[in-house]
Amino acid sequence: PWLGFKFSLAKHLVPKKLQARTGGRMRFFVSGGAPLARHLAVFFWGCGLPICEGYGLSETTPVVTVNGEHDIRFGSIGRPLVNVEVRIAEDGELFVRGPNVMKGYYKLPEATAEVLSPDGWFATGDIGTQDADGFLYITDRKKELIVTASGKNVAPQLLENLLKTNKYVSQVVVIGDKRPYITALIVPNWGNVEDYVKSKGVHETDVAKLCEEPHVTHLFQHVLERANAELSKYEQFKRCKLLPKELTQEEDELTPTLKVKRRVINQRYAQQIEELYAASSAPAVS
Repeated sequence: PWLGFKFSLAKHLVPKKLQARTGGRMRFFVSGGAPLARHLAVFFWGCGLPICEGYGLSETTPVVTVNGEHDIRFGSIGRPLVNVEVRIAEDGELFVRGPNVMKGYYKLPEATAEVLSPDGWFATGDIGTQDADGFLYITDRKKELIVTASGKNVAPQLLENLLKTNKYVSQVVVIGDKRPYITALIVPNWGNVEDYVKSKGVHETDVAKLCEEPHVTHLFQHVLERANAELSKYEQFKRCKLLPKELTQEEDELTPTLKVKRRVINQRYAQQIEELYAASSAPAVS
């Protein structure tokens, strides 16, 4: 009863406090520029502060789709604006046509021809899907798609975002292009990991040593298993390598918008990646 009372009280107090912090008259927020985590959208909607996620590019000046204040599909980028057409190509790439689409890049006719068809369809370079109700979902950038050795297309950002919903995960780089299975380089959330191992009686704080701590490797086996339960067989993680330090922009591992520089990571961590594929008897977490 006491726990139920506290839950009921929190359910009423938390939304009111959040609403007060935003001025008390906020109807909704608009989100764009990067994917909005589904659980955050659900949380704020439950607090009476809906976040309307949208999508667009500079070349589409800039909005293509957006969720409505009272018409939100969590995890989606919404429906196309009025007078804006979208279609999904056979390879999954999203194309856009409408009065918002640019006429071309200034004095760059060849670059324009690469992305803009004569009848006005603009190739966004994004991979997406559209549901029966017209809501669109972006899964990755076309140029970043992983094609496994068996020819399966895997969207790395989708898998990375799934893993990052786990409180023990800070950063992820999915590996698997031309490889027999999917693996990952994972930077743990060391604050949460240290709290976990302390609860197991381990008081080690050296993160390099924690990468090899049995309690930690066992924990990340469960992290992979939990993610795999939501994935198709060909998308599932077989192994991962724990990295002791964060990937940073200063080390040229992230772009200014904090996206992973995959080529740099593949070169810098080539040895660790090869270890993930070196032997079938290798541990799932190392």
